[in-house]
Amino acid sequence: MNNPQAAREDARASYQDTPTRTVSAGGVDFAYRMLGPDAGVPVVFLTHLAATLDNWDPRVVDGIAAARRVITFDNRGVGASTGATPNTIEAMAHDAVTFIKALGFPEVDLLGFSMGGMIAQLIAADEPRLVRKLIIAGTGPAGGEGIKNVTRISHLDALRGLLTAQDPKQFLFFTRTANGRRAGKQFLARLKERKTNRDKTISLRAYGAQLKAIHRWGLARPADLSAIRQPVLVANGDADRMVPTTNSADLARRLPDSELVIYPDAGHGGIFQYHGEFVAKALEFLARER
Repeated sequence: MNNPQAAREDARASYQDTPTRTVSAGGVDFAYRMLGPDAGVPVVFLTHLAATLDNWDPRVVDGIAAARRVITFDNRGVGASTGATPNTIEAMAHDAVTFIKALGFPEVDLLGFSMGGMIAQLIAADEPRLVRKLIIAGTGPAGGEGIKNVTRISHLDALRGLLTAQDPKQFLFFTRTANGRRAGKQFLARLKERKTNRDKTISLRAYGAQLKAIHRWGLARPADLSAIRQPVLVANGDADRMVPTTNSADLARRLPDSELVIYPDAGHGGIFQYHGEFVAKALEFLARER
């Protein structure tokens, strides 16, 4: 990361204009985007089920990137990244570490949403020197309440979306209240702001592998979260259907150094519905001295 011209371009870019790059490591060509100032500890975003580079809310990415270097990437076998998609969270965590080390960063902060929050927990526990702080949202611990039901809920809402000509994320991420419906439509519109050089959508095979990984996580034995010594910000909506909000409270209770934020009248995508408040809280948390 020693190209001054590229660093200047990254600092000026917004997420909708940020070019997609690739880095090769561990037999995989990882597709990624990077923006924000070339200073301080970078924040690596870890994606949710079925997500590619284009599924991150640009208000969250640009908001964090106003103060910190932000890196998003496609998991192995997803979007523009090569390889076969793993069917365990453990393998996804290993891939994420491989990607981070390939970029040459000795230390990072992690922002993991949903499946990405599961991945983040493993990285923090297994690579304590690599991770400075964690932000995990809409997620839960291994063996967490209701996580084994993600496959059923995802299939159900995919069908609901098909029958109503709506994006399934309208049902999966947001409440069915007036506020939730409006927030969902606004979020989905923001995801379409990038008009050129968009990422490839996830394949059905890769999607199936990710569902299997999450199901296994939901059936796993509870982990000893006391091994995660880094400061952790846990966030969610108060009515998460995909990964029930009780899991966020459970994480905050079991992590030694944690803080919990719950957004009202919000579902799985609470950090996107309350993107302004979330970005402000995330930046304050990241800037806080340990």
